[in-house]
Amino acid sequence: MMRSASISDAAAICAIYNHYVLGSCITFEEEAVPESEMATRIKETTSKLPWLIWEERGEVIGYAYASKWKGRCAYRHSVESTIYLRPDATGRGVGPQLYGRLISDLRQAGMHSVIGGIALPNDASQRLHEKLGFKKVAHFAEVGWKFQKWIDVGYWELIFSPKA
Repeated sequence: MMRSASISDAAAICAIYNHYVLGSCITFEEEAVPESEMATRIKETTSKLPWLIWEERGEVIGYAYASKWKGRCAYRHSVESTIYLRPDATGRGVGPQLYGRLISDLRQAGMHSVIGGIALPNDASQRLHEKLGFKKVAHFAEVGWKFQKWIDVGYWELIFSPKA
């Protein structure tokens, strides 16, 4: 089941996200995010942009959301997209469905550009973005430092065609 996130999902989202924070370079956060901070992030995001949850048998197994790309007014039609799945939920087709719905919602909301940043290497995330129509537009070498190593970041972008 797909639904909108609420602050009551903060603990489940933290369980998913903090797995990646503490054990991977996929996110550049280095300390586990407390539930109260995640609740604040959800509240701030959902006041303007979508945050979706994928739930199975009453458990949150993934989420996807959009956040503003930059603070300046001229960027208001561009967003950054994010998706995370519980490790046992990967490879089952949840990602394309969840991310696809987020993209559809963003298109309906009148966004023009969706940008996905990917810590590299990350073949699964690259494939997901490209499957959904994103094109690689940038590659920054050694811009992140985590786990005693430099990490590259690539950016993929999806531009919505004007509505006819």
